[in-house]
Amino acid sequence: MNAITINLRHAISEMMHHKLRTLLTLLGMVFGVGAVIAMLSIGEGAQAEATRLIEKMGLRNLVIEEKTFDQETLKEIREDTLGLSMNDVRALQDSLPFVEQTCGEKTLKTWSLFSVNANSDGAVKAVSPSCFSMSNLEVSEGRLFDDKDNKGFAQVAVIGSEAADSLFPAGDALGQRIKINHLWVEVIGILRKDELSKDEIQGIKLGAEHNQIFIPVETAFKRLKLEMLESQLDTIRVGLDESIKPQMASVAIDRLLKRRHGNIDDYQIIVPASLLNQQNQTQQIFTIVMSSIAGISLLVGGIGIMNIMLATVLERTKEIGLLRALGARKVDIKNQFLIESATIAAVGAMLGIIMGIVLSFLIQSLASWPVAWSFFSIILAVGVCLITGVAFGYYPAKQAAELDPIQALQKN
Repeated sequence: MNAITINLRHAISEMMHHKLRTLLTLLGMVFGVGAVIAMLSIGEGAQAEATRLIEKMGLRNLVIEEKTFDQETLKEIREDTLGLSMNDVRALQDSLPFVEQTCGEKTLKTWSLFSVNANSDGAVKAVSPSCFSMSNLEVSEGRLFDDKDNKGFAQVAVIGSEAADSLFPAGDALGQRIKINHLWVEVIGILRKDELSKDEIQGIKLGAEHNQIFIPVETAFKRLKLEMLESQLDTIRVGLDESIKPQMASVAIDRLLKRRHGNIDDYQIIVPASLLNQQNQTQQIFTIVMSSIAGISLLVGGIGIMNIMLATVLERTKEIGLLRALGARKVDIKNQFLIESATIAAVGAMLGIIMGIVLSFLIQSLASWPVAWSFFSIILAVGVCLITGVAFGYYPAKQAAELDPIQALQKN
């Protein structure tokens, strides 16, 4: 332990004696470790955010969306199928034992949306009451409408936080009335705003509920008219129990809907769990590629350490000869130089950690990318840096240990 301490002090002394040379040697390690930490933290953050976004859709949910067609194609399709409807919702619930809950959604075409205070450009959606729980939506004020409101054709609405701000700038939305086309409804709830860093994942839009107005689906069917050729619903959500995998459930649901829709492919089934797997695979590829590029900096840094240690061996040839003449063993000389190279790598790793943290926050602020810290990523980057430093320092250390003491002392 005493020998290690002495060698460590000697290594620090050599680094301080050759400040510029040491700094240039450290740069490769600093950039390498900093880049690895930054890339891994961004990768962790993106993966955590993707999981959060998918959970917003519900990992045990399936989303069935209608496809869009031009008017001529739609006319032909409507001869065989009326599109997604509440009958499909009921059929899914009654026919498939693994279906826990269902809900239907319809985005309504509006030409007028206003309160006594202001207008709004928000979207109006007719939804089943169960859609709120399936989409993980909660109110910050008031309440959600329920089955009683839905079956009773209640003229009530739950609105998003942005819609509330635009319709009621004074902040007194609860209990007020808004007009949707020709229908007046009372605001009974305001949704809690959930801040998301992205508004979509794998092309699926999320977070739009902040600027939406929700009314009971049966109220919409009773009080508002659909346009010709329009389907009753544009989205159906299906909640699954734990007895089946979402991918297998999607196959069974597809078969049922195909029979009901005359084998017309007028819908698509989105499996959030599959989206999460795709996102994770994409993120893993990104992380591997970027970390490999960052690893090149560590390789360059390792080569720099080897070069500087070889130069050090040449400079200190007489010193090595004197140490050997005074009784130092080959292993002592080797350890001395290995400790010096490891010290350079360790200092580079410490500075790299600081750079990685700063770089992560800089990318987060400039690019608005989420960052999540992983203790494993820091340990990995530092560990690779130290191993690289020692590995590339081994050859110069071995060269120093193999010097002949007599020839070393005769060097000019």
